[in-house]
Amino acid sequence: MSQQQVAQPEPKGSQQTGPAVPSYAWTILVVAYIAGVAAPLNQFKVSPVMTVLMETFNISIGTAGWLMSVFAVTGFLLAIPAGLILQKIGLKATGLIAMGVLVVGSVLGAISTSSGLMMFSRVIEGVGMGLIAVVAPAAIAMWFPPEKQGTPMGIWATWVPVGSIIMFFLAPAMTSGLGWQSVWWFGAAFALLAFVLVWLFMRMPPHMTASKDAGGPPEEPLDLKKALSNRSIWMLAAMFGFFNMATMAFSTFLPTFLAQVRGYSMSSASIVTSFTMIVVLFSAPIGGWLSDKIGSRKVMITWPLVFTGFMMLFPFTVTGAMIPTWTILMGVLAGVIPTATFAAAPEIMKKPQLAGIGLGAVGTGQNLGMFLGPAIFGALVESSGWAVAGYWMIPVLALGFIAGWLVKVR
Repeated sequence: MSQQQVAQPEPKGSQQTGPAVPSYAWTILVVAYIAGVAAPLNQFKVSPVMTVLMETFNISIGTAGWLMSVFAVTGFLLAIPAGLILQKIGLKATGLIAMGVLVVGSVLGAISTSSGLMMFSRVIEGVGMGLIAVVAPAAIAMWFPPEKQGTPMGIWATWVPVGSIIMFFLAPAMTSGLGWQSVWWFGAAFALLAFVLVWLFMRMPPHMTASKDAGGPPEEPLDLKKALSNRSIWMLAAMFGFFNMATMAFSTFLPTFLAQVRGYSMSSASIVTSFTMIVVLFSAPIGGWLSDKIGSRKVMITWPLVFTGFMMLFPFTVTGAMIPTWTILMGVLAGVIPTATFAAAPEIMKKPQLAGIGLGAVGTGQNLGMFLGPAIFGALVESSGWAVAGYWMIPVLALGFIAGWLVKVR
């Protein structure tokens, strides 16, 4: 099956505009987006109330970091299997499983009375993150023509910022008025809403089922070994892993740093940290549009990593107005890298039916970075202090640049 089969060409002017985007593709984007937001919304509910959780469960800052890291453990283990599950049972069934386990995990967290049970609930929620991180962008890759994936992937790339922004704004107020458990119940309700939307609207594109329905020739069997031997997809995964390792570290702990060291209130610390994510809401779609416009994914992957590394000199040393300035500048840089990454993965894999496998590989790197970042950073803070812990993220991002430079993609 060729990439051109993703959508039928327009009857007029197709030479100028390329393949048409099926109208239902935008419905798929909306559903995939809401389902995607449910995962980081539940993931980031820990960061803005971390000090409360430390007191409630009597845990250290290092242990508290694991409440974020353990979320990514299951996502890391499931990333490649998620691509295979998607290949086997389709978009809807995989999406329903993802949202279902998010609901279960969040409910279990809400009723937790010990740190051990809370940790276990985070592992369960991580299953949902691991699955939806593959399902949602794969749905976009299946429904949108390759030439026009930059913009929808740019919109999709805001899933993590939107989920985290919601929690950074709501969690402190909910915790103050209703207790931290209300934050977990809200996460469960949001995931339940996404479950219903996936059930009602998610489906495979017609071109991927037409041959079967018409009794046509079957698709080529999936050569998993060949698909996973693609070096560029693993370099892309490594790049994204290093990127997530660094950015997840500061986004997890910056609210705690601002509250404990800079004297911010819990609410103010969360809002200032969220500035990065708010800016990403604009920089990610613009980055996707630019990626399509200039015809290069690689440029939008590599060079922003250089400037992000430079920015890691400052998060725990600047004071006053430079703190929100830093978070805003980080949002400008951080928005374009996920967009270009999600758009590059299906292109590297060549065939639409392999998009889930490629995105699973990227998800492996993403979740490994999300797992290692908070855990390592928390330990570095305890042993070396905030500023030195931030400096250690610079070589991490340098490794990401090298991996991105080795990716063979336009």
